[in-house]
Amino acid sequence: MTASLSALQLAEKFQRGELSPVDAARDALAAIERVDGRLNAICHTDPEETLRQARAAERRYRDGAAISPLDGVPTTIKDIFYTRGVPTLRGSHLLADKPGADDPASWPDDAPVTAATHEAGCVVIGKTTTPEFAWKGVTDNTLTGITRNPYDPALTPGGSSGGAAAAVAAGLGQLALGTDGGGSVRIPAAFCGIVALKPTYGVIPMFPSSPFGTLAHAGPMTRTVADTAAFMDALLRPDPRDWSAVPARATTPTAGGYLAAATDGTRGDRPLEGLRVAYSATLGFGRNDDDVEREVARAVGVLSDLGARVDTVDPGITDPVDAFHVLWFAGLAAVLAPHGPGAIEHVDPSMREALGRYHDFSAADYLDAVAIRMALGARMADFHQNYDLLVTPTTPIPAFAAGSDVPPGWHSPDWTSWTPYTYPFNMTQQPALSVPCGLTDSGLPVGVQLIGARFEDLLVIRAGAALEAALGLVVPAPPVHAGAPVEPGSATA
Repeated sequence: MTASLSALQLAEKFQRGELSPVDAARDALAAIERVDGRLNAICHTDPEETLRQARAAERRYRDGAAISPLDGVPTTIKDIFYTRGVPTLRGSHLLADKPGADDPASWPDDAPVTAATHEAGCVVIGKTTTPEFAWKGVTDNTLTGITRNPYDPALTPGGSSGGAAAAVAAGLGQLALGTDGGGSVRIPAAFCGIVALKPTYGVIPMFPSSPFGTLAHAGPMTRTVADTAAFMDALLRPDPRDWSAVPARATTPTAGGYLAAATDGTRGDRPLEGLRVAYSATLGFGRNDDDVEREVARAVGVLSDLGARVDTVDPGITDPVDAFHVLWFAGLAAVLAPHGPGAIEHVDPSMREALGRYHDFSAADYLDAVAIRMALGARMADFHQNYDLLVTPTTPIPAFAAGSDVPPGWHSPDWTSWTPYTYPFNMTQQPALSVPCGLTDSGLPVGVQLIGARFEDLLVIRAGAALEAALGLVVPAPPVHAGAPVEPGSATA
């Protein structure tokens, strides 16, 4: 069974001839069939195409011609990214109900990340679920239903890349592509006990451009920092369709790229010697569950043991949520506009309610929000003159009930009200990495977030790898996992 292996471990076995990409693909497809009935993480598979890709990778290994360190590794793609010949329905009836939506010819293009995944030889085993148009921090929609957390299927995996996180955590493929406009790879990574990176904006090309504009990033989601690093190296393929993309050389000056940075983080007893770290438990405006704060504080102590100089200090910002809402919901309204004036009657009811609360923004409102964003970016750039990294909890709370946008009895209906530590760094476009750092008293994963200055992605990876190695296996595999026995009658629970 290959489900328990990391991507790099799996590729090493391919290289030595101990396993074949076909074995891994068959294991992943069988795991989806066996486990995903409890999770609803996968919304599309094509076993014939998956096995065709796996056989091609098998031939490359047999010929000594593997094309990347991830050649043959099972990978999923969030159903936001275009994939040639495969419907990209984005969790919406507005797309699914269009004539020809299920015709492969209607989907002639790969997104840049999809193309890069294929060029690295990764074997695509399916597309993962998303809330409608990736609009919120949990994963459910009226098209594919509710996606659930492998640590407890009664709970949400988070979102919007919740299907991707649940798939990786449950052993349904080693790698996943996600998007992050306000925390959407980091939130589910924290809830599902995996690793996810939101790179500096523009490092990974995006096409088509997101309706959420420059808030939206593409990012890798994996089980280890090294796997995330290797996937980043693969995703740096330039694409002329994204005019705002940053040349890869701007963020990979170190020979060997991201994987080399991750390796550097595991060398010696004090690999972070001299690193200046600011620990802010709340950014000055949040509030955490006690056990979340306990586990994150313990991880911060480990950073100190690794040689970092850690100060407890807030970055001196105020909550930019009002400005974020203007930018976010203006983008969401733009998503619906091409579908006609009646489109809002056919979308996620909670989206409809949210747009009722946040609508009719003027150009002046938008420009004011942009000004707040620019001031926030300037403040964080100044802050990083004194600190290499800012460390926070990824989320202030663990996973809560599936099918709800907020925890039961919560004080606000807005998903942003329980994600105060993620969306600010979409506004500033900084790299942010979520690493699992422990468990709550009830056994749910907790994530710690490492944030660097813009274009310091390699530093974030190096520090994350060092922390992960020092912490050890603090978050075990979930009960719902490809390698775990399934209880009788639970396959479709």
